[in-house]
Amino acid sequence: MIRVFVVDDSAFVRRALARILDAQPGYRVVGEAANGLEALERIPRLDPDLVTLDVAMPGVDGIQVLRGLLRWNPGLKVIMLSAHTREGAEATVEALAAGAVEFIYKSSFNVMDLETLRREVLQKIVACSGPVAPAPVRARRSGPTLDPAIAAHCDLCVIGASTGGPAALQRILERLPSSFPMPMVVIQHMPVGFTLPFAQRLNALCRLDVAEAAEGEKLVPGRVRIAAAGRHLRITPSLSLLLSAEPADAKHIPSIDLTMKTAARARPGRVLGILLTGMGEDGADGMVALRAGGGVTIAESEESCVVYGMPRAAWSRGGAAHLLPLSEIVGFLERLTEASRPTPGSSADRPDPHRRSAQR
Repeated sequence: MIRVFVVDDSAFVRRALARILDAQPGYRVVGEAANGLEALERIPRLDPDLVTLDVAMPGVDGIQVLRGLLRWNPGLKVIMLSAHTREGAEATVEALAAGAVEFIYKSSFNVMDLETLRREVLQKIVACSGPVAPAPVRARRSGPTLDPAIAAHCDLCVIGASTGGPAALQRILERLPSSFPMPMVVIQHMPVGFTLPFAQRLNALCRLDVAEAAEGEKLVPGRVRIAAAGRHLRITPSLSLLLSAEPADAKHIPSIDLTMKTAARARPGRVLGILLTGMGEDGADGMVALRAGGGVTIAESEESCVVYGMPRAAWSRGGAAHLLPLSEIVGFLERLTEASRPTPGSSADRPDPHRRSAQR
C-alpha cells in the first residue's frame, strides 16, 4: 500500500486528489495539510511514502516545505503542484533541482474533463511512487569502471531525460569544467515555459555555458544547449541547430529519439549518447541508432533512477552499451575531460575563444 499525504491551500484540490487516489487500488491518502507549517508538523508523524506539495502557498511556501521534508527523509518522493506562470515555472524548476521528483500542472484541476485529470495524476504518481508489487529484478551492470578512451573519437554529446531528470542533469553539469571537450545537447521533457528558466538556472550554477537552444546556432565545445519545450531539435552535419514543431503528433515535443537520430546522421560514430531517468520509452530507438552507427551509449541504471523506464527500454533493445548509476556517469564525464586535456605547449592547448572562463 502506497501512503500519500496531500499538501495544498486549496480545499478543492485536496478533495480532488483524495478522490482520485483513494479510488486507485494500492493507494491511500493518509493525511492532508492546508499550509506549510501544518505539513511540516504532520508529515513526519504519519511517515507517508509520497507527498503531493503545492509550490505556491502563503507563509511557508512549497520550496521551504520540500527542503524541510528532504532533510527529515532524503528518500521521500515529493511531487509538486505548479501554476503555469513564469514565477510558478521558476519555483518548480528550483523544486525539481532541490529533489522533487515530478510536477503536475495545477491548472489541470480547472478543466471539466475529470477522466483526463485522473489519468495525468495517476500516471505521474504511480510512476514516481514505484511499483506496489515487489520490484522487478534489476538489470545487470555493464561491468568495470568505464575507460574514457572509449569516447575519445566523439565530438558531440547528447543527453535525454524525463522524470527525475532536472536534478540528475544539475548533478552532472555542476561537476564539469568549462574545458569539457565536446558540445552538449540536452533534451529534458518539460512543458512550454519551463525550459528557459531551467536553462537559466543551470547556467547560473555551472561553469559551462548553458542556454535554451536557438534556431541556427552552431554547437561548439564549452556550450550546453537545452532543447526548447514545444519544438523538436535537429542537429545538422555542421553541428547547427534546427528547431521545428513537426512532427506535431509526436508523443513528446521535443523528442529525444528524433534528436539522437539526427545526431547519428550528423556525426556517424562520433556521438556520446546518455539516457537518464524517465518514464516511457523516448530515447530508446535513438540510442539504438547511435550505437548502430558506432557511437558510445550509456543508460542510467535502476539503482539511481527516479523512474527506470526510458533507460530500461534502451537497455532491453540493445541501444545502451553500458548501464551505470548516475554517480558513475558523472565520474566518466569528469575523466573524459581529464583524458582529453592536451599536452602543455601543444596547439590544442591554446585558448579557445568559444569557451567561457571558469571564473564566474
